[in-house]
Amino acid sequence: MRSPHRARRHRLAAAAVAVALVLSTTSSALAAGKPGYPDKVSWSGSTWDIKTSRSPVGPGPNIFARTNVFVDKDGRLHLRIAKNAAGAWTAAEIIGSTTYGYGTYTFVIDTPVGNLDRNVVLGLFTWSDRARFAHREIDIEFARWGDAGDPTNAQYVVQPHDMTGHLQRFTQPLDSRTTHRFTWRAGRIDWLSRDAAGKTIGSYSYAGTDVPPTGDERVRLNLWLFNGAAPTDGQPVEVVVESFTFTP
Repeated sequence: MRSPHRARRHRLAAAAVAVALVLSTTSSALAAGKPGYPDKVSWSGSTWDIKTSRSPVGPGPNIFARTNVFVDKDGRLHLRIAKNAAGAWTAAEIIGSTTYGYGTYTFVIDTPVGNLDRNVVLGLFTWSDRARFAHREIDIEFARWGDAGDPTNAQYVVQPHDMTGHLQRFTQPLDSRTTHRFTWRAGRIDWLSRDAAGKTIGSYSYAGTDVPPTGDERVRLNLWLFNGAAPTDGQPVEVVVESFTFTP
């Protein structure tokens, strides 16, 4: 016959296991739903994390939704700005899994971006989550930053943007297919943009001791709302990116 004390120990052990299972399940559920928890997308020969958040985060701030990212049957990446089920505007961002280092980063855009809404920003860039060297951020950005009257609508940047020579504005035409690249070397960055016919849209070079060294940066692409402000026409926005390639 089992003693009362042994039976009590068995009941306590069973209760402890049950609590552990509940805590484990709850912990897993919270991890799967926490802001920034990544989902994945395969594009241009790589696997990318999809940025997600339940509440507004940077840049913007914006809510980022995985439903705003998909790859079509032709292998083209689609980034969207759209309202969610709660009626809030949401943005899109993907994050590469590899640090490429010095070399040429090339993005082919297969949709017109010369006439984006004044509150919409398309970013093609490198970024490190560590703050050293201004997050190792090098940008090609398409934006009017809320100013509809700005004759320029795009820029090349090495952060921090407010340093002399770190930012160059240019005008992106309405062409439906354009190619944009930057070549990053120790102490130098060269940007170049061309239209579908190969004509140069913009170019710029910056050299200096404050060019960030390569480290733990990743490639990112995002489509978001400046200051979290809705598109002025109240309509969703979609940009199609044909490809990303890296050449050492």
